[in-house]
Amino acid sequence: MELTTALSKTPTPILISRFARLEVGGLFRKIARAFGHNRPIPIGIADIKIPDSTIAKQATELVESCSPQFLINHSIRTYCFGVALARHLNLKADMEVFYLASIMHDLGLVDPHDKTEGSFEVVGADAAHSFVIEKGYEKEKADMVHEAIALHSAVGIAHQREPEIALVHYGAGIDVIGFRAEDVSAETRDAIVNAYPRLDFKQCFSALIDDQAIRKPDCHIAGHHKLGFIGKIKGAPFNE
Repeated sequence: MELTTALSKTPTPILISRFARLEVGGLFRKIARAFGHNRPIPIGIADIKIPDSTIAKQATELVESCSPQFLINHSIRTYCFGVALARHLNLKADMEVFYLASIMHDLGLVDPHDKTEGSFEVVGADAAHSFVIEKGYEKEKADMVHEAIALHSAVGIAHQREPEIALVHYGAGIDVIGFRAEDVSAETRDAIVNAYPRLDFKQCFSALIDDQAIRKPDCHIAGHHKLGFIGKIKGAPFNE
C-alpha cells in the first residue's frame, strides 16, 4: 500500500463541491429516516466491543500519556460511532486495525507531534505507524492504520477507501460535525456520549483547529477552517 506522505490544503472550489455533496446526501438520508426508511437499529454500549489485544492496550496507553481527556474520549467515541455505522451499513472491517486508527487519529494535535511541520493528520499517521511497527505489528496492517489516520478528514476521498479507513472518517465525522449522525440512532448516540462524555469538546477541539490553521495556513485542515469548519463543529447535534 502506498502511504500518504503529505496532505495539503484542498483548493476552495473543490472543497466547496465536496461539502455540498455531503450536505445533499445528508439531507436525503434525513428525509428518508423521517419517513421510516432504513432507520438505524439502536445498539447498547455493551454491544460495542473495544479490542483488548496487547497492541490495542499499548496504543491506548500511548494516547492517554500525551492527550487531554476530552481528546481521549473523542477518539474512543470515534471508534464507537464507527462500530454503530458499520452495523448500519453492513461494513466488514478488521476491528483491531480500526480501533488502533481511531484511538491514535489525533496524535498530530498533541505534544510532541503538534510541533512537527505538515498537516496534523499525516503527522499523526506517521507517529502511529512508527509506534505499531516498533511493537512488531504486521506492515500491511500498520500501513492501513497510517492511511486511516492520514485520510480521516479527507472529505470526498476517505469514504471510497477500505472499510477501516472509511469508518474512522465516518466515526470522527459524526462526533465532530454530525456527519452521518442520522445513520446512528439517537439512543445509541446518547449511550456512547454517556459512556465517554464530551467534556466541553466543541470549544476545546475548536481551539486546537484554530491553532493549526493559524500556525500552518497551508495545512489540510486550514482549508476546512476557511470554509467555516468551526461553525460546523458548533452545529453538531450534541450539547457540548
